[in-house]
Amino acid sequence: MRSAARLGQHFLADSNLLGAIVRDAALDPADVALEIGGGEGALTERLAAEVAHLHVIELDPGLAERLRALAARLENVSVLPGDAMRVELAALAPEPTAVVSNLPYSIATPVLLRTIAELPGVGRWTVMVQREIADRLRAGPGSRTYGAPSVLVQLACEVELLRTVDRAVFTPRPRVDSALLRLVRRGPGASPELAGLVRAAFGHRRKPLAGSLELSGGPSRRSARAALRALGIDEDARAEALAPADFARLLARLGAE
Repeated sequence: MRSAARLGQHFLADSNLLGAIVRDAALDPADVALEIGGGEGALTERLAAEVAHLHVIELDPGLAERLRALAARLENVSVLPGDAMRVELAALAPEPTAVVSNLPYSIATPVLLRTIAELPGVGRWTVMVQREIADRLRAGPGSRTYGAPSVLVQLACEVELLRTVDRAVFTPRPRVDSALLRLVRRGPGASPELAGLVRAAFGHRRKPLAGSLELSGGPSRRSARAALRALGIDEDARAEALAPADFARLLARLGAE
């Protein structure tokens, strides 16, 4: 079996914290939850008791087999062995309404963005991530940690830090502290066009946004500067100066030209 650490998995070893995560998730008996990285099933068992159905994705074959044995006993749990970045999320039935996970560190940001974009029925997320990732996803314009992930998450969700978590409660013990985040959906995920614009804008973040877009294969510097000017934004602004909603306005303006 591949090691949990190599797969980016750090299992929660604190029963009080596991209970707190479930309470923080505020699940409804009618909810359909998705857990990514079920691991040894400690959180899985608690979640299954709170919801109508629970989908669990687990990459490690040995752990997936253990989760299947747990699912056979619990009856309202479906186990999907495989990579959470490749599993066909839209095919999950019943459709998830909540995501509650101790996310594997190696995929935390991309899998969050994927669930936001591909699971429109999910209204809230309660997820354990690295503290650094939590700070990045919550960052506002002007912050050095504000970037494309911040914008893409905040375009769709309100982001709230619920609690910080010491590394000592995990097995194996990670080298970083963690944090529990709550995301509440307020709109759809970014379209592929908007996501592409945001990533291109931050692609060369030391340069003005207009230049970064051109260097990343997007609209010309001239077009981008004209669009920014029309929106009342400094033509020489860098990407980190724009609020999430500004990127949606910029895309619409560029499309109108």
